[in-house]
Amino acid sequence: MTSAPRRDPLDVPALRRALLAPAGPLARLDVVEVSGSTNADLVAAVRRAPGEWPAPAALVAEHQVAGRGRAGRAWETPARAALTVSVLLRPRLGPARLGWLPLLAGLAVARAVDAAGVPGAAVKWPNDVLLPAADDVAGLGPFRKVAGVLAEVVPAVGVPGVVVGVGLNVDQAAAELPVPTATSLALAGARVSREALLEALVRGLVEAVGALEDAGGDAGAAGLAAAYAARSATLGHPVRAELAGGTDVVEGEALRVDADGSLVLATGAGERAVTAGDVHHVRRSQPGHSPR
Repeated sequence: MTSAPRRDPLDVPALRRALLAPAGPLARLDVVEVSGSTNADLVAAVRRAPGEWPAPAALVAEHQVAGRGRAGRAWETPARAALTVSVLLRPRLGPARLGWLPLLAGLAVARAVDAAGVPGAAVKWPNDVLLPAADDVAGLGPFRKVAGVLAEVVPAVGVPGVVVGVGLNVDQAAAELPVPTATSLALAGARVSREALLEALVRGLVEAVGALEDAGGDAGAAGLAAAYAARSATLGHPVRAELAGGTDVVEGEALRVDADGSLVLATGAGERAVTAGDVHHVRRSQPGHSPR
């Protein structure tokens, strides 16, 4: 029987020096050995004792055994092979601008991956980060998924909290990935420090949210809409959006991300904004594709 590869634990003292105030952006950083889901655990902790969780704060798990994705999907990551982190934010933004938070998290992940020496990271609306691939797969085109994002609002008196979770595949071999359409930084040929990835990701997310706040929630004025569009694997391409609940499907060309973070499609019936759902990239020549 093949033994599991040896993987080093995170250097927690180094992370605290780098990420906790006053040198870093975080007010609190917890690193645990095992979590079912860092998002679920952080949401529960903030609800239970909001005063103990000043923002920004982060919960990191070395081993996530019931990670949560869109539509209730769950997965497990091998111990110390991925970066699984949830960040608590209390953004000074109106509810109509919170849709930008998962998009900014995806942008922060893509930038962190670039900084780690893996070029070409792209964002797929609304919550995936992709790496280029040699061949096409259904729903992704010439890409494979390397990270996912999940954002959840935590109601509160005063400024509500938003927990933004990221699962980034770092060191997994192909057999350790949950689906064949996924990849990891190791499979892309990179051996990278999870500490460096985490620092770049958290700093990038907190800085981007701060820029959005400073611009009064206007992602265009903050330069974030253009930065996101430049990274997008979705904009300018035909897509099929399966809306929440699976009761409605919209097909069309992805035109832009709107002021509230929704995806605007050009359909046969005119423009339509999609606020939530699963988006699949579609080949232009795919039989049966007709925007509607």
